[in-house]
Amino acid sequence: MGWKTLDDMDLGGKRVLTRVDINVPMEDGQVTDATRIERIVPTVTDIRAKGGSPVLLAHFGRPKGQFVPEMSLRPLVPALEAAFGCPVTFVERPSREWIDAQASDAVILVENTRFTSMEEANDPQMAGFLATLGDVFCNDAFSAAHRAHASTTGVAHLLPACAGRLMAAELQALEAALSNPKRPVGAVVGGAKVSTKLDLLQNLVKKIDVLVIGGGMANTFLAAQGAQMGASLQEADLHDTARAIMDAASDAGCTVILPTDGRVAREFKAGAAHEVIALNGDTVLESDQMVLDAGDASATAIADAFANLKTLIWNGPLGAFEIAPFDTATVATAKAAAALTASGELITVAGGGDTVAALNQAGVADDFTYISTAGGAFLEWMEGKELPGVAALMS
Repeated sequence: MGWKTLDDMDLGGKRVLTRVDINVPMEDGQVTDATRIERIVPTVTDIRAKGGSPVLLAHFGRPKGQFVPEMSLRPLVPALEAAFGCPVTFVERPSREWIDAQASDAVILVENTRFTSMEEANDPQMAGFLATLGDVFCNDAFSAAHRAHASTTGVAHLLPACAGRLMAAELQALEAALSNPKRPVGAVVGGAKVSTKLDLLQNLVKKIDVLVIGGGMANTFLAAQGAQMGASLQEADLHDTARAIMDAASDAGCTVILPTDGRVAREFKAGAAHEVIALNGDTVLESDQMVLDAGDASATAIADAFANLKTLIWNGPLGAFEIAPFDTATVATAKAAAALTASGELITVAGGGDTVAALNQAGVADDFTYISTAGGAFLEWMEGKELPGVAALMS
């Protein structure tokens, strides 16, 4: 662990510039899912307990460097106060003089950092200004760590810097899953397209023992082996790439598990008439048939593979989990992984928006060892890329 945490910092009487992710869904001015707010409570609470005053920096939406009233952070104040159990003071244009005039344990929320183009440009002038607002920098926004912005990276080089509780938990979970995992280690990589996860697949096959490929991605791999996939979602221009990934996995000693059967329908809708068909390189589907989920035999084989692992990373569903019955394989395998986790036999780390939604649907999100709410940053970490926001904490 090359970064400092709140435990390494003297926060007494300090203003602690704290980068958080409170980019929460809202409807009619009300927060509809406060998960991201709830996850920063330990950091805010601990800063105050150590005698510090959190000055919260955050973005909201994509205002593209302009002031957009609908993307102001002001409406989040009631939800933040409810979560923290204390008043939150909102400020549009802060100054150090104004901040120092507030109570020594005040929680201060600064307006959307992306209301100026200097944020995403990591402009030194903005980073320098932000640094004047605090004595210590605490980054608790792993989900924004893959962006080299003024509030995530620039300011970290100008103040004593540390990771917040959520950031530290994310980094520890991911290091345990991929950097120094208990072996054998496996991964589930699903979703619609291979093209969005090429770097991930190419990195994983060199580091793990078992790779489960599901969702529309699996169709591309099956087609690359000669299957005629009918109307199934697949990327014909990536067949060579799929074969290269399979070869790389073989060279690295990584076992790749593809579906051996699938739920096939002629309509993409809930409750659509379907049948379970064997899948392999010789499969020939009719022109209007599409694979929308892995079959029961595949789900059983995947669950059996989980039983031989010590660590499992999960990113992406095994089918069109949003519509029944094409969530069957995802739910069944997620429950199998959760049961192994509960018995202490498996460490499970999952991340990505669709992944979290699928695990929630299966009712097992709370049973996994760790669930990351960081979409892009989670993926880039798994791809083996350096995250600027993390690297800045180690300088």
